[in-house]
Amino acid sequence: GILEKIRLCLLKKLQPDLEHRRKYHVEFASSTSFHGVHNIVHTQSKARRVLWLLIVAGCFAIVIWQICSRFIYYFSWPTTTTVVVQYVENVKFPAVTFCNLNRFQAHAVSNLKAIFLIWNIVSAILQKFAMEDKYSKELNDFLVGNQNFSIKDFTRKNGFYLNSSTLLECDFFGKPCYPQDFEQVFTEYGNCFTFNHNDLSARRVSLSGRGLHLLFDVQQDKFTDEPTLGYTDAGITFVIHSPQELPRFDGLGLLTPVGMHAQVAIRQLKSIIQEYPWGECKPDIKLQYHKIYSTTGCLLECKARYIQDRCGCLPFILPGNGTECDLLKFYKCVYPAVYDIEIKGLCTVGTHNSTCPAPCEETDYPTTVTYSNFGGEKAIKYFSTKLKKSPEYIRQNLVRIEIKYHDLSYKITQQQKALTISELLADVGGQLGLFCGASMITIIELLEYIFTNFCWMCIFLLLKAPEMPQWNNPSQNQSIHKENRRGLQEC
Repeated sequence: GILEKIRLCLLKKLQPDLEHRRKYHVEFASSTSFHGVHNIVHTQSKARRVLWLLIVAGCFAIVIWQICSRFIYYFSWPTTTTVVVQYVENVKFPAVTFCNLNRFQAHAVSNLKAIFLIWNIVSAILQKFAMEDKYSKELNDFLVGNQNFSIKDFTRKNGFYLNSSTLLECDFFGKPCYPQDFEQVFTEYGNCFTFNHNDLSARRVSLSGRGLHLLFDVQQDKFTDEPTLGYTDAGITFVIHSPQELPRFDGLGLLTPVGMHAQVAIRQLKSIIQEYPWGECKPDIKLQYHKIYSTTGCLLECKARYIQDRCGCLPFILPGNGTECDLLKFYKCVYPAVYDIEIKGLCTVGTHNSTCPAPCEETDYPTTVTYSNFGGEKAIKYFSTKLKKSPEYIRQNLVRIEIKYHDLSYKITQQQKALTISELLADVGGQLGLFCGASMITIIELLEYIFTNFCWMCIFLLLKAPEMPQWNNPSQNQSIHKENRRGLQEC
């Protein structure tokens, strides 16, 4: 069949004879751009020929070693980190979320200690929290008698509020701001309020040392919390974050106690991380309910999906459009689901193969905070007259916070590939040129030489193959069989 046709075709163009092949090898060794090879062929002295053979073989071995080491280094996916400080004429101001450390109005929870326990169950979605068994009976009794109770509506109505009585002064870059410039959000501290929420007004600062100035009245007599659950402080807690990201108090919140003046100097730090395998980010990940990707937003959406599938409802503190969970679902299903998420690692953060890998680009705001006592004697008298409150009240309730940029610059920390494809090719070419004088043309010459010899070997093997019997022609086989029988009879 096919082999016989190839055989007949090759018979027309026979394999070159031995002399022709030897001449081809000599011509290649004499004309190749691979340095040193022609010295081996044309040298008459055997000692010099052996010397050049050793030199060429040694250089070739070094080249192979260097090239292998460069490829091993490249496939280890190395990175370098560069830090650039960029000075600008103006810089965007971040979002700042403020919360009262006393979460609820005292008159609303005077006889309802279960409210604190319920909110701790709600906030367990955002932070790790373990409910003690000694409170289970109290919770069950409350849930049985208040099946239609909404902790969301209760917290919005009876939590911390922001108006002219709690926000005494507000100034942003020389212009007054008001409570309506703040957006209400739910956090583990209940009702909180974000300035510059979602970057709607695109507030910018064009002078360092000036920014947001606030004076709060925490009203300790009107707001309270449960000290047995660990809430023993009074003051304002706040977190500085990107306007497009959610506030995260766990580990990042700053505290300002009553009677104190906090001066916060911030810097803007942009981090750019390489995608896998050089870094841990995955640029193709998009979030459903957040404009930009962040590990916090991704983690909340992961928890929301798991709780939605397991409980058939969605906690109001998580993003999504599902049916809101009632209190019984929170206690019986949501809280155990959150516990399983933490223990079993159903929503992980960090590496590229985790549920929420590191973002490819994020903005942080490192802070430096200094404190001083709020007001001297004259200032205390001034505010006492203005607010018609006693000096003791001023010291026990007022909190001043100033947030400003340290300077008009931002720092970019960028993770870069330590070795790119072009640099790898440059390294390989440099090693070939240094030790062998070789280039891409030399590689093509070698490939052509190897291909030619391979073809000659294939022709040789095909011509030496035994002839195949013709089994495909039955009439010819029958005539041969008859002739054999006739010969036997004559014999």
